[in-house]
Amino acid sequence: MLWVTAILVAAAVLLPLAYLVIRTLDGGSETWDLLLRNRTAAILGRSVLLVFTVTTLSIAVGVPLAWLTSRTDMPVRELFAVATALPLVIPSYVAGFLFAVALGPKGMLQGWLEPLGVDRLPDFFGLPGATFTLVLLSYPYVMLPVRAMMSRIDPALEEASRGLGHGSWVTFFRVNVPLLVPGILAGALLVALYTLSDFGAVSLMRYETFTSAIFVQYGSAIDRSLAAGLSLVLAVVAFSILGIEAYTRSRSTYYRITPGATRPATTVRLGRWRWLAVVFSGAVVSLALLLPMGILTYWLVRGLSAGEPLTVFWMATRNSLYVSGLAALAATVASFPVAILAVRYPGKLSGLLERSTYVGFALPGVAVALGIVFFGAHYGGDLYQTTTLLVFAYVVLFLPAAVGTGRSALLQISPQMEEAARGLGKSPRRVFLLVTLPLMWRGTLAGAALVFLLTMKELPATLILSPIGFTTLATSIWSAASEAFFARAAAASLLLILVASVPLAFLSLRQHR
Repeated sequence: MLWVTAILVAAAVLLPLAYLVIRTLDGGSETWDLLLRNRTAAILGRSVLLVFTVTTLSIAVGVPLAWLTSRTDMPVRELFAVATALPLVIPSYVAGFLFAVALGPKGMLQGWLEPLGVDRLPDFFGLPGATFTLVLLSYPYVMLPVRAMMSRIDPALEEASRGLGHGSWVTFFRVNVPLLVPGILAGALLVALYTLSDFGAVSLMRYETFTSAIFVQYGSAIDRSLAAGLSLVLAVVAFSILGIEAYTRSRSTYYRITPGATRPATTVRLGRWRWLAVVFSGAVVSLALLLPMGILTYWLVRGLSAGEPLTVFWMATRNSLYVSGLAALAATVASFPVAILAVRYPGKLSGLLERSTYVGFALPGVAVALGIVFFGAHYGGDLYQTTTLLVFAYVVLFLPAAVGTGRSALLQISPQMEEAARGLGKSPRRVFLLVTLPLMWRGTLAGAALVFLLTMKELPATLILSPIGFTTLATSIWSAASEAFFARAAAASLLLILVASVPLAFLSLRQHR
């Protein structure tokens, strides 16, 4: 049953890839001529460079934040635990526009510095601007799974390190970091694939990547075969990244192999470094969250003072919460058989099934949505243009967030505990519900939170697959911005951040208990 379920999940996720293959083959020789051009290779090189830069910097930001907000006595760490995760809910097209307005040449910052003699700031566009924007939006992909893993590290290992005379920082790098490798790799993989598929930030920062070229083809060409061919190349790049991640995986054991009582980890005393930790965390929150919210608030106040009515998006908020909750639940349930096979039954087939679930996350949302439209219109019957098909698209897009965190959490659970329950006569299903699931619930919650936040801001799939008259906060932002109602777009964006912060705060506080 486990194998059949995992195969069905992987097959469902690969439906958009099958659509891309079909459309690419329909394009004939013209598609292959496009793919073999030197310009295509140059765009691919720029995409790979951006992926490497953003992934490396996201690890450098996300891992320290995970440790500071979960294991130290940093002041108001519970507040930082929530605030540092919230940038994940800001759409990249909103963040890219806000950062360009604030930090670009002739932007708001330059206007404030002009009385001091600063006529023009350095050019913010291109690779620096795209990297800056995507790192501030992507580091939570690393931080959340790593923070979930930290809660299950055996504190005896850290105490042994300190007993040997090592300080907090040496203990962190020599003991904690090696044990956190699965979570770091899972988060880095999500960052890499997210960067590969992003369109909003790179287009606004004028940095041409494969995804921007795909969107141009989808928007300008009547025949979508060329865009499908480019998307297929993107899928090949995604499989290459997945292969690199699989090659770098360690075969080490990450669970306790000796008997002992589980107890809370000792809080690390930062001493004189406490306020430096606050400065670092505050700087990240200020750039990634407070700066965009400040600009949005300014636009909202300016619009209201000009007489624009305040719009309350009650229906859009309800719809966003509804579909995001369903997507988080469905993706979490679908991730269990894939994660269990990958950890408890490692092999070529289980590894292939796990890695295949990541493909949808690397593809542009418009490509995934059109693939689902193709199969839904031909074989879906009454499911076409229903909420069920929309939630299915969200699962295809964001299942890796649940699979990666679930796998990392399962790696920390000793199989001997499950074997003991089986020896007491419990069925495999009862063992999972009574033993495995309670032990991996922190990782499960982290994965559900990631899927929930990603669904809240998803735009292309929502626009294409939503039932008639079905609006979300993401589509409300896009509609208001496209009509130049910036105060209305600011109100919807602020409401999106506020609504997402409530369940995120609940999950973050539960993880600290």
